[in-house]
Amino acid sequence: MALDTVRQEWEEANRRFDEAARDDALKPRLLAQLEVVLDELRKRVGQSFTLDDLADAYAAADRWAAEAVEERAATPGWPRHLADVQGAAFHQYQRGAVDYTP
Repeated sequence: MALDTVRQEWEEANRRFDEAARDDALKPRLLAQLEVVLDELRKRVGQSFTLDDLADAYAAADRWAAEAVEERAATPGWPRHLADVQGAAFHQYQRGAVDYTP
């Protein structure tokens, strides 16, 4: 998948995440799940990475993100929001890429 397309997916997921997080009851759960995925990204991608490195990690993220959230931040209905949590995490993490441009 082209990098521009992946980045657009991340941006759209981040918007949906922000929308869902407006729900006061849901917000703490979503933020906890986001932190879990961000933590996994730090472990898998590291501190020095390119956008292509991040896109490569995204290609396999469905499996490891689900495993991590299920182990560390599972709440009732958590799979329903996982795609948006995952995309929001990548959207936020991309800002640390050595070749990041908005």
